[in-house]
Amino acid sequence: MQEFALIMAGILLAGAPLVLATLGETITEKAGVINLSLDGTIILSAMASFALASITGSAWIGALGGMAVGALVASVLGLTNIYLGQSQLAVGFILTLLTRDLAYFLGHSYSRQPGPSLGYWGIPGLSETPLLDLLLGRQSPVVSISLAAIALCWWWMYKTSAGMRLRAVGESPRAAFGRGIRVRLSRLMACLVGGALVGLAGAAYSLAVKPGWGRPQGCEGAGWIALAIVIFGGWHPVRAAIGAYFFAALQVSGIYLQDIFPSIPAQVFQVAPFPMMIVTLLAVNLGRVGFVQDMMRRYPFLGRFSGSWPITAPAALGQDFDPKKGL
Repeated sequence: MQEFALIMAGILLAGAPLVLATLGETITEKAGVINLSLDGTIILSAMASFALASITGSAWIGALGGMAVGALVASVLGLTNIYLGQSQLAVGFILTLLTRDLAYFLGHSYSRQPGPSLGYWGIPGLSETPLLDLLLGRQSPVVSISLAAIALCWWWMYKTSAGMRLRAVGESPRAAFGRGIRVRLSRLMACLVGGALVGLAGAAYSLAVKPGWGRPQGCEGAGWIALAIVIFGGWHPVRAAIGAYFFAALQVSGIYLQDIFPSIPAQVFQVAPFPMMIVTLLAVNLGRVGFVQDMMRRYPFLGRFSGSWPITAPAALGQDFDPKKGL
C-alpha cells in the first residue's frame, strides 16, 4: 500500500501542471476562443518564473510572474483576434513558436543554475494516517492548488452567473449580445484568466515538478497535450482534469515499467504516453463516426456506452464576433 501511495503521489505531482493548463484552456475555449500558444506559453512562463524567483529569492513571486507572463501572451491573442479580427489559429501558432524561442534565448544565463523552489507543504493531522500523509501531506503546494482549482473552476463555470455568461458567449455570441452581455470583453477576460492558469502551469514545472531551468526543460509538448485533453474532457473542467491525471499516470507508469522490462529501450516508455493518449482520444470520439452511429441505431443498447462520456464542443468555438454586424 505504501508503494501504491507513492505512485499516486507521483501522479498527482506530475499531473498538477497539466491540470492547470487544461483548466486554463477549457475556460478560454468555453468562451469560443482557441489558444494554440499553450506550449510556448508554458515554456516561457517556466523560464520567467525561475528567473524571477532567482532574482528575488522568492519562488512565490516567481509563480506570480509566470501567471503574469501567461496572461500577457493570452492578451496578445485576445486583442488581435477579438478586437482586430485576426485568425485565432494563425496568431496562436505564431505565438507558440515566438514564445518558445524567446524563452530559450532570454533564459540562457539561468540554464543549469541553482534557484529556489516552492518546496513542500505539510497538512496538519495527516501524519497520523501514513497513506494520506504520503499522498497529500508531503506534496508540493502546486498539487493542492491544482486540486482546489478543479473544484473552483467547476463551481464558477456552472454555479455562478459569470460562468453562465462565459458559456453563453461560447455557445451563441449573437444571443448573448442580444441579452446585453459584452461578448468581446467576456472573451478577453476568459483569455486572461485561462492564460494566467497556463502561466501557473509553466511555473509549476520549473519551481516544483522539475526545479530549475534548462534545455530541454521537461515541459516541451505539454501545451499540445493539454489541448488534446480539453477535447478528451469534452470541455468540462472535471473530466478534463481526469484526462490530465490519466496522461500523468501513463508517464509515471513508464518509469516503473523500465525497471520491470529492462531490455526495452527507455525511449519507448518516454514516448508511449503520447500515442496512447491519441488512441484514447480516438476511442472517446468513436461514437461520432458515421458507421458507429449506424450500429447504435441498429443496436440501441450501444447508445448507453456512447453517452457515458459526451464530447460536445462550444457551438461558437473558433468563430469571430463583430457587434456591429451581429455576427
